[in-house]
Amino acid sequence: MPHHRKNRLRPHSSLSGYRLMWLIVMFDLPVVEPNDRKAATGFRDQLLLEGFSMAQFSVYFRFCPGQAALDALSKRVISRLPQRGNVDLLAITDRQFGNIRSFRQQAVQKRPENLDLFVLL
Repeated sequence: MPHHRKNRLRPHSSLSGYRLMWLIVMFDLPVVEPNDRKAATGFRDQLLLEGFSMAQFSVYFRFCPGQAALDALSKRVISRLPQRGNVDLLAITDRQFGNIRSFRQQAVQKRPENLDLFVLL
């Protein structure tokens, strides 16, 4: 069987839990002064406009289909950093994200199968 026909038989074989990425943004921003509150709110609003979801009050995450998309998104987040406070960016693979164990009021919350979710889209 020619090589090009093999690839058509497995269209999702290029999807890998090690190539698909998640960007996690964690921050601790001052909110005592009105200008600081405005900057913190603006930063959170920009994360939401970029498609991030809130995991906790100062922890947001977003799926990226690969390293290039993750790098571009990271640059956009960095370009909007507030003047004051601490912001950390953490990139993890889809496989690592799938291993996160979340607890809500002492009950374990199972995460959806990430690859299945995005293959259907």
